[in-house]
Amino acid sequence: MNIVVEKREDLTALVKVTVGEADYQQAVDKSLREYRRKANIPGFRPGMVPMGIINKMYRKGAIAEEAYRMASNACFSHLEKEKIEFVGDVLPSEEQKPFDFENNTEHEFMFEIGLKPAVEIELSDKDKVTYYKLKISKEMHDGYRSNFLRRFGQLVDVEEVTADEALTVTLDNEQMNVQDAYVGLISMGEAERALFKGKKVGDSMQVDVNELYKNPAQRAAILQVKENELEGIDPKFNLTVTKIRKFAEPELNEEFFKTAFPAGEVTDEAGLDKFIDAQISGELQREADFLFTLEVRNLLMEKAGLKLPEAFLKRWLYTINEGKFTMEEIEKDFDSFLKMMSWNIIQKHYTEKLGLTVTEEDAMNEAKALTAMQFAQYGMPAAPDDMLTGYAKNILGNKEESRKIYEKLYENKVVEAVKGMIKVSTKSVTTEEFGKAFESVNK
Repeated sequence: MNIVVEKREDLTALVKVTVGEADYQQAVDKSLREYRRKANIPGFRPGMVPMGIINKMYRKGAIAEEAYRMASNACFSHLEKEKIEFVGDVLPSEEQKPFDFENNTEHEFMFEIGLKPAVEIELSDKDKVTYYKLKISKEMHDGYRSNFLRRFGQLVDVEEVTADEALTVTLDNEQMNVQDAYVGLISMGEAERALFKGKKVGDSMQVDVNELYKNPAQRAAILQVKENELEGIDPKFNLTVTKIRKFAEPELNEEFFKTAFPAGEVTDEAGLDKFIDAQISGELQREADFLFTLEVRNLLMEKAGLKLPEAFLKRWLYTINEGKFTMEEIEKDFDSFLKMMSWNIIQKHYTEKLGLTVTEEDAMNEAKALTAMQFAQYGMPAAPDDMLTGYAKNILGNKEESRKIYEKLYENKVVEAVKGMIKVSTKSVTTEEFGKAFESVNK
């Protein structure tokens, strides 16, 4: 067996693997014996078909199969042995010449690879990156507090519609009468909500349910019918308000704090405000960390200036997706794909160079943190550790979710390591200033 690698100027390499009869003969004979054992040919008992017939029927195909298998395995082994790194995968070359498995005993297989570029980056304190720290505004605090308290509030009757109340109404036209229909103003747009402002119990108004609710499922719900029954219903109704209710925040008493914080970590209003600011700070830090990661990514990608075999990668994407995407569709998102691949190459470079690792404990802690965030969003800010652990194990048991967590943690390790090699300045900014910085970085 002979292997030759020809590097090309387009950042690809042609790998030629020549397989001779001595390489594949033993495997072919074994394959043919297996064919003979299983062959079911009229006139012959199972396993007793003459080898001459088996050879005539199957030898050509067996040579093609075994020779290709050996060539493919040899190609991968050679690339690994010679430490030739590639991107994408090994593809059959478009330069492949026709085979003659019937007459020739030596066969040349041609494969193509996209060469992985070397990463060469020099970092110093002359490389500057800003860490944007978001300020907690009064509006943020009040909004988060209001949303948090709503989880523990209750609906109370009020006299007049002012903003986002929940209404019980009667809908009536000559065709149908709907009692106790629910109208939730909180889910409506400002234009639709404005129709109800100032209305009191007993007030009536003309409405068009098609205008109030663009979604058929919502129209069906308010009219208390199935979606397939909507056709033919006159959408214009006389609406009469029969009840107006709104969420009232709970009284901040001992009962509330025991319900909201069963572990006893918050027991008064001052503690509640500290808790809210801590939650907001956590969310803002995640956003700030994400922006910082983008900044570091852009810095490293610019300094690396990686050149990738673009034409090869487009063909590889088309091949592995088995025609699910046209070349035009691949072209459309190709720039984003190149950025992602370049960043992955750079991350792998630093991971190997610095010996960075992610442990199972790291992954478990991250999964538990994600779970805790989800519980907090659903009104459970202090879930027991055993519950978090159980859910975290389920997350890590999912291959796709586990892969995402490990990728994120490796990225965090790389960014943290690079952070110590450059100059980082911290800047406190407003939400608006942060948004502008994000747009600038995430071009």
